[in-house]
Amino acid sequence: MAAPLPAQATRYVAERLNADFGFYLRCGRPLAERRSAWQHIEVFDNAQFGRVMRIDGAFMTSECDEFFYHEPMVHLPAIAHAGVRRALVVGGGDGGAAEELLKLPGIERVVLAELDGEVVAMAREWLAGVHRGAFDDPRFELRVGDARELIATTSERFDQIVLDLTDPFGPAVELYTVEFYAACRRILNPGGVVSLHLGSPIHLQESMRRIGASVRAVFPIFRPYLQYVPLYGTLWCMAMASDSTDPALLTPAEVDARIAARGIADLQLYNGATHQALLAQPNFVRAIFAQDAEPLHSGDQLGDVRDPAELPDVVVSSI
Repeated sequence: MAAPLPAQATRYVAERLNADFGFYLRCGRPLAERRSAWQHIEVFDNAQFGRVMRIDGAFMTSECDEFFYHEPMVHLPAIAHAGVRRALVVGGGDGGAAEELLKLPGIERVVLAELDGEVVAMAREWLAGVHRGAFDDPRFELRVGDARELIATTSERFDQIVLDLTDPFGPAVELYTVEFYAACRRILNPGGVVSLHLGSPIHLQESMRRIGASVRAVFPIFRPYLQYVPLYGTLWCMAMASDSTDPALLTPAEVDARIAARGIADLQLYNGATHQALLAQPNFVRAIFAQDAEPLHSGDQLGDVRDPAELPDVVVSSI
């Protein structure tokens, strides 16, 4: 454990994306900090990003850049769908994905399945700039517990599922497997859409290939898309999947027309032009997905994702 910092010290917290590179944020002491049964959760202030949530040494979300992640995760699949009424968020305890879903004018119900209730409690108290009151919306329901059990046993059906998960290491890998995606498909209505993240094409190429192969083993339509997320310090790959809904068939004009017709407001990133740009793949990303990859099955692990405990926290103070 690091020694206490002098009162006049500046604290820089570095996240190591792998053993060879990462980035840092300048911050003060945590505004709030808890060790739940599952993980270590912190919230602190940063001049660039506002309030930031960090879990097990990895930056999760911030007030000022959350839309770079949440808008593509939610709206690209939602706008391709004929009209989302019921949605399930798996993970996403900060409330950002739920808040984006609640912008959809036809939405009737958003269920958030979060393993760790302490993440929700911390977000509710400290990250109002991310969830914007979503936890108190009458259309919102929180389910604390294992999402796999919920998905395996529910009789409810959803139009959209957002897999807003922590990185695929340890037990969390089970939420990136063929078996889990098949369970998700079972509870989707016809034409329903699933969105997820696959990792970074910069340093998590094996993850992208194998998670992509797992999704393709279950869904006939699989569309990866790219977005730079400032807080993650790198280019990030997301994807959507469906039995019949394909976002690549929409022109920018059609996307803008649907946004206007549905009255979706307060979008900082997503529009018709960015919809098309998100789906465009650079040649090196095409090459990643063109390589053969084994789908992930229950019990498998990924070689390029490390438990944060294996990459110890780096805290540098300067007087």
